[in-house]
Amino acid sequence: MKTLYLVRHAKSSWSFNLPDHDRPLGKRGRRDVLKMGKHLANNIEPPEILISSTASRAFYTALHICDQFHMDEKNILLEKQLFHAGSNQILEVIQKAPNCDQLAIFGHNPGFTDCANRLANLYIDNVPTCGVVGISFDIEKWSDVEFGKGKQEFFFFPKGI
Repeated sequence: MKTLYLVRHAKSSWSFNLPDHDRPLGKRGRRDVLKMGKHLANNIEPPEILISSTASRAFYTALHICDQFHMDEKNILLEKQLFHAGSNQILEVIQKAPNCDQLAIFGHNPGFTDCANRLANLYIDNVPTCGVVGISFDIEKWSDVEFGKGKQEFFFFPKGI
């Protein structure tokens, strides 16, 4: 059994004249990621591996979640392919993930909402910023993940916890 945590990055700031890739977390994003991190640490098994988009807002979301689980940041792998990836690209990243039982992937919409829906035959209209969808799979290795084979375990988001 494997469990995937699809995590949309926390709310970013538009206050800086920076390329989209480099935008930092905003005030609300920093508040929400701390709230979500505490909620996750109290309610789910910690991820063993975290794979993040290289975008600043996704990476810092992963760092904050990692801190709440008292994990070393060396557990975070950066994956350029996740920056604004579609669901097929996200699936490829999942299928290539290192062996572990709990895997967290950090990235962006609309790909993350679409991927969650396709993996577990869901209809989530929108995974909001700092939202987390937990999906379990009855598989031996991540390379066996396929669309439609997962089961939703939870869907957490800052305004709902």
